[in-house]
Amino acid sequence: MASSDSILGTGCVIDDDVIIGLDCMIGNYVTVHSGTRIGNGVRIGDHCILGAQPMRAPRSTLKKSDALNHLLIDDDCLIGNHTVLYQGCHLSSHVMVADLASIRERVTVGQYTIIGRGVAVENDCSIGEKCKIETNAYITAYSTLEDYVFIAPAVITSNDNFAGRTKERSKFYKGVTVLRGGRIGAGATVLPGKIIGSDAMLAAGSVLTHHIPTRQLWAGNPARYMRMVPENQRLENQ
Repeated sequence: MASSDSILGTGCVIDDDVIIGLDCMIGNYVTVHSGTRIGNGVRIGDHCILGAQPMRAPRSTLKKSDALNHLLIDDDCLIGNHTVLYQGCHLSSHVMVADLASIRERVTVGQYTIIGRGVAVENDCSIGEKCKIETNAYITAYSTLEDYVFIAPAVITSNDNFAGRTKERSKFYKGVTVLRGGRIGAGATVLPGKIIGSDAMLAAGSVLTHHIPTRQLWAGNPARYMRMVPENQRLENQ
């Protein structure tokens, strides 16, 4: 059910059990699946799919989902064209998700966070407030990004140290953790289970095979300690 002052574009498909708040703009050829809840002042671009159901291939290691919660899009969010948001995802208020992004089930995104163009956020991730995840970054399943995290373009994260081999690997799946104010430079790769400390920095093009302590700058392949993050770059001084 859409509020009378919301605008629906041409060719929209709105299933039963959908709530669309006040003053929303829904683009052309948008599909909104059952159980989706959209707050007030939300703008949805053309050709989006909201509330998509997860699919599981016969050989997939993804656990079969129980009944998922609603897709929740809180007030004043901006959703770009051709974006796919899955059932069980929750976007807090003032989140922006750019064109062609995909956010999977059981993902939470905090207020004022920006999810860039073509970003993929896999299932069971937690993303904090006022983060920036830039174009074509890949956030692997079971990852945690705390508040004020910066992820540059084309960053790759991973959660499987066995690269798809051995039946035991599913016991060891672990995403990455970036603590408050941590930053990752363009094109860097972070291996499974690694922790980037608060206000720490992984330089562009690096491959992280160890944890980075608080406020340290690491670089290289494999990444190693270079120096402390300069005072003027620390979150407390912004």
